[in-house]
Amino acid sequence: MRITLGVTGGVAAYKAAELVRRLQQDAFTVQVVMTRGAREFITPLTFAALSGQKVITDLFAESSGEANLESAIEHIAVAQRTDLLLVAPATADILAKFARGIADDFLTTLYLASTAPVVVAPAMNVNMWNHAATQENVEMLRARGVKIVDPDEGYLACGVTGAGRLAGQEAIVAAVHEALRAVRDLAGEKVLVTAGPTRENVDPVRYLTNRSSGKMGYAVAEAAARRGAHVILVSGPTSLEAPVGVERVDVRSAEEMHRAVVEKVAECSIAIFAAAVADYRPADTNAQKIKRNNEAMSISLEPTPDILASVARNKGERLIVGFAAETDHVAENARKKLAAKNADLMVANDVTAEGAGFDHDTNIVTLFARDGRDLALPRMSKSEVAQHILDEVVRLRSTSRTAHRSAV
Repeated sequence: MRITLGVTGGVAAYKAAELVRRLQQDAFTVQVVMTRGAREFITPLTFAALSGQKVITDLFAESSGEANLESAIEHIAVAQRTDLLLVAPATADILAKFARGIADDFLTTLYLASTAPVVVAPAMNVNMWNHAATQENVEMLRARGVKIVDPDEGYLACGVTGAGRLAGQEAIVAAVHEALRAVRDLAGEKVLVTAGPTRENVDPVRYLTNRSSGKMGYAVAEAAARRGAHVILVSGPTSLEAPVGVERVDVRSAEEMHRAVVEKVAECSIAIFAAAVADYRPADTNAQKIKRNNEAMSISLEPTPDILASVARNKGERLIVGFAAETDHVAENARKKLAAKNADLMVANDVTAEGAGFDHDTNIVTLFARDGRDLALPRMSKSEVAQHILDEVVRLRSTSRTAHRSAV
């Protein structure tokens, strides 16, 4: 597998040379990209000799005034052939550029052009690391799925002691392997994900809906695709863009979502129901706009299809994940729903908790598995929650297959 190693301008740049050797011991091909600042601390020739690969130092190769198309698009070529982008050491400057989408050199342009997993190992002065701006940038990158290898504490080059020293080689290499395992562990699986709200018409201009943004379901779909799955995303109305590589099916009502799920789920080995489907819809839809008057009005409601229950009823070997958005007795209600719906995993949260539920970029959930395992997660980005959900899916899938082989 091919790793692109980004080296930025800090004293710890010399440690990247040792890291190249360590990655090669694990059979990785390593190509180094250096920023201008990195070249003040260590020469490209060192990395070329160690890696046996061309070292990239500029966005545009120097040429005698002639257009050089190969260098102009090289960041795209490198992005397409790399299996993982590792930046070690990563300065505060590169963290800020990654977080804000600035592309002013080869490494930052490569970061934006690549869809490969990204591992970043920061190294800097303790005050720079602790600064609110740096921490905000780090959290922003984590929310986007970047793996951050936190710096170690110790004596720093600036003469003070604290957090900021580049993490050890083994910690960085372990993070690389973890990120690459995440890419592969759903390879060969076909995953259906539902997301977003549904809208149930009252008349041509009004409908019943809920506050779901779709962010949680979209995060799950993106994470599953990054982990190698073929993903079908059945989405209610939302302003979100479909993740790269995901097959998206747009629906509006609970009935439309039910039909789309029934059509698509037969070809899927895993189904994750993250959508906030309306439980009820108007029993009668007015063909014309209901006119306002001063009298009270009531609307008769009827149940919508229970999509999760209908699929789980005849799930076979398919693994089913449901979501339980609760406002009280979260654990009790989630366990009841897990059993009643015949699901394998229930993702439950208290939508009244600060930083959880609808409209937020973060969530606080507990995972209730069919084998009795409960996993309470602290507040984290929905991208991180998605990874934990898929970790449980992989665990349950492995357990199920082991049990099946033993029975045979």
